[in-house]
Amino acid sequence: MVELVEYLVKQLVVNEDAVSVKVDEHDDEVTVHITVSSEDMGKVIGKNGRVASSIRTIVRSIFAKNRKKIYLKFGE
Repeated sequence: MVELVEYLVKQLVVNEDAVSVKVDEHDDEVTVHITVSSEDMGKVIGKNGRVASSIRTIVRSIFAKNRKKIYLKFGE
């Protein structure tokens, strides 16, 4: 799952080396921390958050069968 998120984000950004994806799991919650450079933050979020929402939809569909809550956090 980390590889998928990392792949999706790297396709959007200019500075691929600055992309970092970390996962924290606690009981029935999973938090995915996505870090990109400040120049690429707008590309990852998208207009009105549409790109970020699409990434969330893809990741949530993966975890739907596990019945875990998933949270994506974007940062610089």
